[in-house]
Amino acid sequence: MTTPMNRRTFGRLAAAPVLLGALSGLPAAPAHAAQAPARPAPAPSATRGAARAMRRAAVFMDEQVSYRGGYVWSYLPDLSATWGEMEARRTMCWVQPPGTPTVGHSLLDAYHATGDEAFYRAAERTGLALVAAQLPIGGWNYIHDFAGEGALRQWYDTIGANGWRLEEFQHFYGNATFDDAGTSTAAQLILRLYVERRHPAFKAALNRVIDFMLRAQLRGGPADGGWPQRFPAFSGSVGETPWPDDRPSWLPDDVGHGMEDGDYTRHVTFNDDVLGENIKFLLMCAATLGRRDLNRPVLRAMACLHRLQQPGPQAGWGLQHLAHAVKNGRPAGAPAGARSYEPRALTTHTTQTNVRQLFHYFRLTGDHAFLRRVPEAIAWLESCPLTGEQKGENPLLKNSTHPTFVELGTNRARFVHRFGSNIRNGAYYYDHDHRNTLSHYSGGRSIDVAGLRSTYEELMAMSRPEVAELRARSPLTPGSPYELPRYFGIRDLELTDLFRDAELTLPVVTDAQADALVTELGAKDHWITPIGTTTNPYRGPAPRTPYDGTAYMSKHVGDMHDTSPYNPADPPAEPPYQPTESAQGITTSAFTGNMAKLVAYVADR
Repeated sequence: MTTPMNRRTFGRLAAAPVLLGALSGLPAAPAHAAQAPARPAPAPSATRGAARAMRRAAVFMDEQVSYRGGYVWSYLPDLSATWGEMEARRTMCWVQPPGTPTVGHSLLDAYHATGDEAFYRAAERTGLALVAAQLPIGGWNYIHDFAGEGALRQWYDTIGANGWRLEEFQHFYGNATFDDAGTSTAAQLILRLYVERRHPAFKAALNRVIDFMLRAQLRGGPADGGWPQRFPAFSGSVGETPWPDDRPSWLPDDVGHGMEDGDYTRHVTFNDDVLGENIKFLLMCAATLGRRDLNRPVLRAMACLHRLQQPGPQAGWGLQHLAHAVKNGRPAGAPAGARSYEPRALTTHTTQTNVRQLFHYFRLTGDHAFLRRVPEAIAWLESCPLTGEQKGENPLLKNSTHPTFVELGTNRARFVHRFGSNIRNGAYYYDHDHRNTLSHYSGGRSIDVAGLRSTYEELMAMSRPEVAELRARSPLTPGSPYELPRYFGIRDLELTDLFRDAELTLPVVTDAQADALVTELGAKDHWITPIGTTTNPYRGPAPRTPYDGTAYMSKHVGDMHDTSPYNPADPPAEPPYQPTESAQGITTSAFTGNMAKLVAYVADR
């Protein structure tokens, strides 16, 4: 359950080298005449240098960096150490963006821009890696280990179990997740590859993931149409976190702590726009495959988001909402707590995201009911900004407009902190103190209230013919199948990018910018960039020895037993930590970002 604050590449300076995978994609099936995009014309002479550079970079990533076509997030140049959101083994692939599917989308984008079969072969091989990583239930976990489940369990029991702040990796559940857009991003790549050439392996995988999404969709009650964070439910899921007996002398007695609503993996999840991402994928299938049977699940999901907006005056949403009533009397649909640093509360950034989703639902359906309560949500956001004192006394809040969490009932900001030095002697807690908040999970957010109000007013002012024109182009409207957008890596696609005849504007990339990327690639065929973070190696179970200090409260990592990633230039002020420069390496973020620029440059000519 990664937040925008910590979705990034990571690194550490130790791991065992493993043999590289080889380029071995299956032979391509014949192109499908009706729906496969037409092969682009060869790149003009003015762009051949850029196209050749793209090809060299893609082939290097495929043949030298990937493992069986799968990717993590970052690598030392000699591939002796690799990382996803945490330290990874060479045999692993990370499904969670910016991992395997993100690279696959970039490769397929490059094929669409150039027509070069080398890009398609690499994209196909990456897609087949995802087919191998797909769970029998049809979805994906955050990660997959080609060495087998035993190796993956061992990783969870060591590296994962000691990542203090990464609670989603501390236990192996064996089920699939909708969190962090892993399943939806992988599913989109499988769909793109299937419609390209109708490969039977992609058809089977696509059918499995569509069935998975439909089976996982909640049924009945206020939660009808939503999705849980993980599926199927796992009876051994963690529902509470330890509260150490030995706590710091300075810790107040009245703080809240723990998972307030138990196992969060079964709640309706809005965090990381789970519902919006699933709707996007189902609409892609409806549009390009003619699967009109998917319209109803999409409409149920839209209705769920609309229904779970809370009553005024706190007319927002939480990260998660109860799928079922609980013993303490809280009803289904009520905001719920999640990880131990995600207390039961309304969340301002989730509310902003959901209001923007309602705007899309109106555009898709023409139904003004989706806009009816938007002013209430905007009014609530206007009621709970950060104060000048809060921003002035906490540097981590100075660039934010609102607190992340707002307490139910009182409308007061709730802030999260932690004590201790590792997962065994420390814990997270929350109160109203705005100082010493977490660095890895922002206590504040930037909310564009004026922008939300402007868009609302613009949509409400639309004439009936304008609304009818939108509905006619909506992927929910019956009609013949049509192609997906050609490029997925230029920017995050919105639901409105799926409208018939929607134009995806390419960014302007100058000759000088393209030349700089080609020069930076050089003869080595890969881009080198600072990895940005590091991790401590696994040293065995963390000690329970109490820690009374505060050095780790606002740092990404605890003591040397914590395997969580952190910025080596800004470590905790405790020995043996010393500020150091970031290691240089190969990252999927740099590769896909640079490729997106070159794709735009080549495709625009």
